[in-house]
Amino acid sequence: MVDVGGKPDSERTAIARGEVRMQPHTLALIREGAMKKGDVLTTAQLAGIMAAKRTAELIPLCHPLALTQVEVDLELDDNLPGVLITATARTIGKTGVEMEALTAVSVAALTIYDMAKAVEKTMTIDNIRLVEKRGGRSGLVVNA
Repeated sequence: MVDVGGKPDSERTAIARGEVRMQPHTLALIREGAMKKGDVLTTAQLAGIMAAKRTAELIPLCHPLALTQVEVDLELDDNLPGVLITATARTIGKTGVEMEALTAVSVAALTIYDMAKAVEKTMTIDNIRLVEKRGGRSGLVVNA
């Protein structure tokens, strides 16, 4: 692990996004709450939050962090068609929360896939990326 002991604590925020693309019929079933496994969006939101809190257990050499907030927002998008996922992670500490935000998006996407795969096996998980980070030496970083 990288030694961050000499770094000052600062407020840190990271925002990540991703997409699960699917057929319009699959999206309609999610919208209607008609998946056999239950409420896809609530389950994916909880899975993403739980995953962010366990990032250091999943990714070797990742620092365990005391997160002050994790939000996972899911938006149904008929234009994809699919689900847009946005995760925001916050902490006050010596290292950033990019991995936590990215992990939240990834696990939320995998949960959507798992809950809908009985209906459609051709869904794709796409474009998982960091869109913004704040705090630390690098300050504000925005990825277009």
